[in-house]
Amino acid sequence: MKDPDSVSEDELVPISALQHILYCPRQCALIHVERQWAENRFTAEGGILHKRADTGIEERRKGVTIERGVALHSLRLGIFGVADVVETRPGDSPYPVEYKRGRPKAHRADDVQLCAQAMCLEEMLGTRVPEGALFYGRNRRRKVVVFDTELRMLTERVAGNTRRLLAQGVTPPPEYEARKCNPCSLKEMCQPQSPRRAGTVERWLRRAIESS
Repeated sequence: MKDPDSVSEDELVPISALQHILYCPRQCALIHVERQWAENRFTAEGGILHKRADTGIEERRKGVTIERGVALHSLRLGIFGVADVVETRPGDSPYPVEYKRGRPKAHRADDVQLCAQAMCLEEMLGTRVPEGALFYGRNRRRKVVVFDTELRMLTERVAGNTRRLLAQGVTPPPEYEARKCNPCSLKEMCQPQSPRRAGTVERWLRRAIESS
């Protein structure tokens, strides 16, 4: 019998969409609802970094098993995706590592994406995953992320909001914010500085959640 708190496999949404919705709900819908995509220098650099990580090759270094391109899913959260790297040391919990092209950010979108991977591993393997790391290509360093209660609750909320957004199939109105919009590869498609429809993104999301 299906767990009443879980979703079916055909209802799963990509883990990457959680990162996208936290960065910009409109970007998330353009990518995952309208299937829009465009490359720029930033996405190309990120693609190269991920290509090196997602080879699917397993290796061992100093007693650490390194798995690359690990397929993940969680029926409870309703998500699926691929972990760039999962490291395992004898007697220790799996340790997910996500590769990012830039540098650590002020918002928690990257943290949520990594936490979602960890929660998938927990459900799939039946073990606790207390922390992981984000490897940033700009400074070539890892940022350790602890999967505490606050981050796990945020990840669950974002997963639910993402499923609702994609299920409704409606793209939120544009909301221009220079630091996010200017480097976005979808800027020309999005037209964030065009005349806005009534209501902000926040109001749109609130109406969408209330009507679900």
